[in-house]
Amino acid sequence: MKNKRIITAALTGAGDTTEKSRHVPITPKEIADAAIESAKAGAAIAHIHVRDPKTGKLSHDVDLFKETVERIRESDTDVIINITAGGGGDFVPDLENPTQGGPGTDIQTPKERHEPVGKLLPELTTLDCGSLNFGNQVYLGPEDWLREHAKMIKESGVKPEMEVFDTGHIRLANQLISEGLVEGSPMYQFCLGIPWGADADAETIEYMKRRVVEGSHWSAFGIGRMQLPIVAQAALLGGNVRVGLEDNLYLEKGVLGTNAQLVDQAVNILNSVKLEPMTAAEARELLSLRKFNS
Repeated sequence: MKNKRIITAALTGAGDTTEKSRHVPITPKEIADAAIESAKAGAAIAHIHVRDPKTGKLSHDVDLFKETVERIRESDTDVIINITAGGGGDFVPDLENPTQGGPGTDIQTPKERHEPVGKLLPELTTLDCGSLNFGNQVYLGPEDWLREHAKMIKESGVKPEMEVFDTGHIRLANQLISEGLVEGSPMYQFCLGIPWGADADAETIEYMKRRVVEGSHWSAFGIGRMQLPIVAQAALLGGNVRVGLEDNLYLEKGVLGTNAQLVDQAVNILNSVKLEPMTAAEARELLSLRKFNS
């Protein structure tokens, strides 16, 4: 496995991107098709949000997750399913009454965030390890919420991918591990370049990778124009990589791309430095994932 890297395809995300690119998948069929196409291009993991088919906006509807996951599982393409559990954390203070959330606020409890994971049992789910000034809103991940959420993920048998947007998030992730709330070989995702979290550069990756628990696995992604440069930097530093329309819409300046095309570019970058993409079966073995009955 030393010369192989896991590619994750983050297919649609939660942002207001559907009006910016016709390639952003919206319906369960479109999201499932994007996962299958990305897997055939070289992605081992499909990271899944769902959207309201009528509006294109973020949705937490368990039925939409269910249809998407079932469509992927019923296909003949092997790909690891990673359902987001990071939705419902957006707080936008009302300046007239700052104790209340204003327009754009979308808060879910840990139990609500975990619901699609507990029902559908993907192999992976995200666990966002802290709070962050996320642009002009605050993403909320209080410490006790994370403990509660990590406990539910552990009890379900699903492996958490611990998403860390800044260095303090790694400290909190490591604390969850030390308390036994995350078992086995931990998996971290370095989320880079998001205002106002950690920078998207090699120095930040080096700093963060030195602070994860020994024997763990890590991946990194950059947003926007830094998506593909971070693929090269993370891979060369020994990490896995993530691409996709959740984080970036363009193949190059002014050229919109699909998820599969971005995965193809990631494969080309890996090949250029004598690395190969890992298959889903290889990634499953490396990460010690539990494959549930579909």
